Amino acid sequence: MNSVVVYCGSNPGNKPVYKEVAHKLGKQLAARNTKVIYGGGNLGLMGTIADGVLENGGAVTGIIPNFLAKLEVAHKTLSEIHFVDTMHERKAKMVSLSDGVIALPGGYGTLDELFEILAWSQLRIFHGPVGLLNVNGFYDHLLIHLDKMVEEGFLRPENRDLLLIADTADQLLEKMEAFLANREENKTLDTSLYLTDPPK
Repeated sequence: MNSVVVYCGSNPGNKPVYKEVAHKLGKQLAARNTKVIYGGGNLGLMGTIADGVLENGGAVTGIIPNFLAKLEVAHKTLSEIHFVDTMHERKAKMVSLSDGVIALPGGYGTLDELFEILAWSQLRIFHGPVGLLNVNGFYDHLLIHLDKMVEEGFLRPENRDLLLIADTADQLLEKMEAFLANREENKTLDTSLYLTDPPK
């Protein structure tokens, strides 16, 4: 992957492991020369992932709405930052710059972004890998609910499988690279990553 969107919390969580894993992921992505695209903030896991990349010589692009930038939560030392007017613009811009998506622990915003990109994947609007880093079992209950959705007939098994899950960054990145390699080999799939105009 040349670039990846990272969705994560603007809070750090109440256990050190969350920041530790976020920083390590940033370091690993920098080592792979994978640019990180994220929400542009300097707080919580958002700031930690950016710092992990930058401290190890990697590149980070932030996308932040103007109203948040005015609250002085924008990261000051990013490789590149884009200011947009709305949250919808932010999400579309982030995805348009990326080859894949990784979700770390977070709150409502992280879940909103994760499920939107899964819906886009299901609709074949987005064709990159979507990975979930299940740090400290944070998403265990959510994954149980996804299985319940399949069991009750609201989610097809093949769409459930669109979400790649791992407990460590190494495992997740390996799964995502394998997904991309398989996509390139399978010529029946659309090789474009996304449509020109994502849904509003």
